[in-house]
Amino acid sequence: MRHIHIIGIGGTFMGSLAALAKESGFRVTGCDQHLYPPMSTQLENLGIEVHEGFDAQQLDDFPADVYVIGNVAKRGMEVIEAILNRKLPFISGPQWLSENILQQCRVLAVAGTHGKTTTSSMLAWVLEYAGLKPGFLIGGVPQNFAISARLPQHETAFFVIEADEYDTAFFDKRSKFVHYHPEVAILNNLEYDHADIFADLKAIQTQFHHLVRTIPSQGLLVVNHRSGSLKTVLEQGCWTPVTYFADEPSWHAENRTADGFDVFSGSLKVGHIQWDLSGIHNIHNALAVIAAVNHLGISPETACAALSSFANVKRRMEIKGVAKDVTVYDDFAHHPTAIQSTLEGLHFRQPETRIIAVLEPRSNTMKMGVMKDALPQSLQIAEHIFCYSGGLNWNVAQALQPLGDKVTVCDDIELLIQKIAAFVQPHDAVVVMSNGGFQNIHQRILNQIQAA
Repeated sequence: MRHIHIIGIGGTFMGSLAALAKESGFRVTGCDQHLYPPMSTQLENLGIEVHEGFDAQQLDDFPADVYVIGNVAKRGMEVIEAILNRKLPFISGPQWLSENILQQCRVLAVAGTHGKTTTSSMLAWVLEYAGLKPGFLIGGVPQNFAISARLPQHETAFFVIEADEYDTAFFDKRSKFVHYHPEVAILNNLEYDHADIFADLKAIQTQFHHLVRTIPSQGLLVVNHRSGSLKTVLEQGCWTPVTYFADEPSWHAENRTADGFDVFSGSLKVGHIQWDLSGIHNIHNALAVIAAVNHLGISPETACAALSSFANVKRRMEIKGVAKDVTVYDDFAHHPTAIQSTLEGLHFRQPETRIIAVLEPRSNTMKMGVMKDALPQSLQIAEHIFCYSGGLNWNVAQALQPLGDKVTVCDDIELLIQKIAAFVQPHDAVVVMSNGGFQNIHQRILNQIQAA
């Protein structure tokens, strides 16, 4: 049994890779720090031993055949310097995945600034519903599966992968998705993000075009018609058939209600989806999936039936609990566009409900303050905004000043929780938005409301 040791195993990608490697028969160990659910829970359930920290001692404790390096690992980390100095074999996570798993599969990739996790989960579920038992690696936990990764279980060997544009490793600065070589790729949208590694939007577009260059001429690109940034990418050269979604005459939605919409291909109604998801972003995610599986021979009718039973992804408007008729949601939104779409989607479904937004600007881009000017507009629909400012070097209160007295900014999380609990009323919706664990604030809010 070959042994791999994963540096940065607690990330959504690397934790999922660990699950696939173990299922493939590898012995798997790893290291990380400050793990939190759902990945910490998944690794524990898989019985994968995780070392706390990035020290060099673990190389003696876990003498592996190869060390799989996550992009959390940086030069200067003790474990990385030791791997290089000892000339131990190492490889990036995406390359390991490509060489050991994906080469045997028909790969379906989902790329874009927003919606990758949800769309990948939808795509995997539609294939599952159609009896094709796909493999998948998703940067979250789809509730229809309760795991983030598995190998294909059908002879067609379809594999759905969330195709991230973030860099591969400290020694490979290309986007992860250039390693995946998909047969079908969904390009959901493209905006500026990841300011810690990309200088501007053009730099991200270059990486997306690298992905486009890898897709075969017998494959398919499924592209958001509303994205001018993606149009610019395709204008650089495209050798694959393209189908569009979001607007007429391509795949689009009509007759939207609080719990569903009709699906059209051109002028032809091809199905109806009835579900509990909210937001135009999720409608677009669904349309992209229907277009992609139609290429594989799965009818829109079947796809709509599958999506009507889609149970969403953990941390995507996930209800964490109810206390005194106040519902607390957990959502992964951390980019202004995603924040606005999430809040507008909830308001569309529940127009009488007061929405209380609780925000932690935690992503690398948000910590740098790159998107701060777009935040007021993205939060406008909320009744009140509570923002945690701990660890930031830009003035949150000043950035949110256009929202006036609708904003409370606090760098003390305990005090922030007390202020939230004192503000809410029965029937309110508290939407907590962060791409991290946020110090278990969801349960602490519920506890504080209950105790009040």
